Amino acid sequence: MTTLDTGREPVAAASLSGHALPRGEVDFTGQPRLVRNDHASLTPPAPGTWTPTLSVSVVIPSHGHPEKLAFVLAALAGQSYPAHLMEVVVVDDGSPEPLALPPVRPENTLLITSDPGGWGSAHAFDNGVAVSSGQVVLRLDADMLVYREHVESQMRWHHLIDYGVAMGHKLFVDFDPDAMTPEHVRDEVAAGRADLLFDREGADPHWVEKIIDGSDGLRTSAHQSYRVFTGATGSLHRSLFEAAGGMDPAMVLGGDTEFAYRVSQQGAVFIPDLETSSWHLGRSQMQTRRDAGMRYRSPYVSNRVPDFRLRRKRPDRAWEVPFVDAVVPVEGRTLEDVEITVAALLNGTTPDLRVSLVGPWDRLDDGRRSPLDEELLDLRLIGESFRGDPRVRLVEEVPEPDPRVTFVLHVPPGTRLVSTAVADLVEIADKERAGLLCAPPPGATRAADGVLRLERRSAYARARHLAPEAVGAELDRTVEEIHGAHWMSGEVVTVPEPEEGAPARKNESPEALRRKLDQALAEVERMRARARRAERKLRWFTPGLGRRVLRKIVR
Repeated sequence: MTTLDTGREPVAAASLSGHALPRGEVDFTGQPRLVRNDHASLTPPAPGTWTPTLSVSVVIPSHGHPEKLAFVLAALAGQSYPAHLMEVVVVDDGSPEPLALPPVRPENTLLITSDPGGWGSAHAFDNGVAVSSGQVVLRLDADMLVYREHVESQMRWHHLIDYGVAMGHKLFVDFDPDAMTPEHVRDEVAAGRADLLFDREGADPHWVEKIIDGSDGLRTSAHQSYRVFTGATGSLHRSLFEAAGGMDPAMVLGGDTEFAYRVSQQGAVFIPDLETSSWHLGRSQMQTRRDAGMRYRSPYVSNRVPDFRLRRKRPDRAWEVPFVDAVVPVEGRTLEDVEITVAALLNGTTPDLRVSLVGPWDRLDDGRRSPLDEELLDLRLIGESFRGDPRVRLVEEVPEPDPRVTFVLHVPPGTRLVSTAVADLVEIADKERAGLLCAPPPGATRAADGVLRLERRSAYARARHLAPEAVGAELDRTVEEIHGAHWMSGEVVTVPEPEEGAPARKNESPEALRRKLDQALAEVERMRARARRAERKLRWFTPGLGRRVLRKIVR
C-alpha cells in the first residue's frame, strides 16, 4: 500500500487525486428496518472477533496546537483497525504556524491545507472529506486521544447498516504536553492501556451522557437523537454524508448540531458506541464559556434547525428554514375555500411555515378575456391574492420534500383550521412519536373527502431508503412500520361550519381552550394561596377581626 505522506509540505486539497482505499463489499439489501431510533436489534461483534471489509477515512480539522495533534496521531498509530483499510487526513485550518506531520503517526497519513475562501472546522472537515476515499468517514477533533479499539468499535455498526451514525465516548482531562511522549502514547494505546494514561476519577464526563443514559442508549429518544451528536467523535457512511450535503462552512460554531439535524432528516439512526472511549485533551469552550457560546450558536442554529429547542421558544417570527411545508391543492377550488384555509395557516400560531399552492398556473395568460366569467377566474384570483406573501409559492406540482424542513402538512382547501392547528398537530405527532399523522375532517366518510396529513420528513426519507420502490399507500405502510402512524379526529384542529344566524366562533382548538382553563384554574389557586397568606399575617396582628373577614373572601 502506497503511503501518502506530505511530511512538512502541506498541499492544497484541490491538487490531490489518484489515491483510493480498498472498497470492501457489504450487501445492505436486506439490512434491518429499525424502528425510530431503537437500535437494540443490531448485534455487532465484539472488537477483535471479526474481519472488517469497509475502509474508513479519519478526518481531523486542526488549528494550531501541534503538541496535541502529535498525541492524537500517536493514538491513531496504535489502532486495532486494519491499517490498509484506514487513512488519516489532517486539515490545517490556517494555523498561525503551518502544521507538520510528527514522526509518530499512522502509516497512511496525509496533511493538507484548507481551501482558500473559508475557515473553521466545518470548512476544513469538508475539504478533508473531499480528498479522502474511505467508504466511511470518521470525524475526529485534533484534541482527542482515542483508545485502541475506537475506530474498530464504531466501524462494527457500519458493517450492519448504511444509515447509521456511530458516536464515540470521551472524558475531559487536564493536559500537560510534558507529562508523556508520543511514543509512549502509541505504545500504551497499542497495548490496550489507553485508559491508564489519565486519571479517570478526575476526568469530567460529556454532558450528552445524561441524555444517552436517560433514553436507554438513545433507543427511546426518537426524533431528537441528533442532539447528542456534538463534540465527540462520530462516523457515518460517505453516501449518507453526501446525501445530507456535508458540513455547512457558515457554521463556525454549532456546526455539529446543524449537520446532525440534516443527517437525521435523511432517516439516520444515531448509535452511541460505548465499548471504548477517548481522552479530550483540555477543557472545551462550552465548559469554560458556556453562556457566550450558546449566545453565539443560538441564532445560527435556530435559522437552520426548525425543531431546535431554543427556536421553539420564539414562535414569533419566520426563519430561514421553515418548520412546516404546507401543501394545498387549488385546482377547481373557489377563492373563498382557499382563503379560508391559507389565511388560517398564515395567521396561526406557527409563523415559520411555507405554503405551496398547487395548481395549473401555466394555463393563465394575459390575453383578452371576460374578466368576470372566464373559466379560470378563481385560479387567477387565488394567485393574485397570495403571490405577494413571501411564505407562499405557486407551483404546478406537489414539490419534492425539502430535506431541511421537519414536517410536510397536506391540507384540503376549504378546511377551517383553528389558529393553533399546526402546533397542535405537531405536538400530537411528537407525543405519539408518529411518522404519519392523519386527521379526517368532520363528516368525512372516505379518503376522497380530504384528510389532513402531517408527514415527518425523516421518517419518509428512511422509508424511501429502505423501500425505494414503495409509493403511495405502500410507502405509508413502510412509514407505519418503522416510525408509527396515528389517526385522530379532525374536530380537534378545525372549526365547524357556523350554523345560519349563529355568532362566529373564535378559531381556538379544544387543546387551546383546555390550556386556558388550566391557566385560569392555576390563577385561582394562586389567588387563594395569596389570600391564605394574608389571613395568617392578619391573624397574627388582629386576632378575630381579620379571620372573620378573610374567611368570607376565601369562600
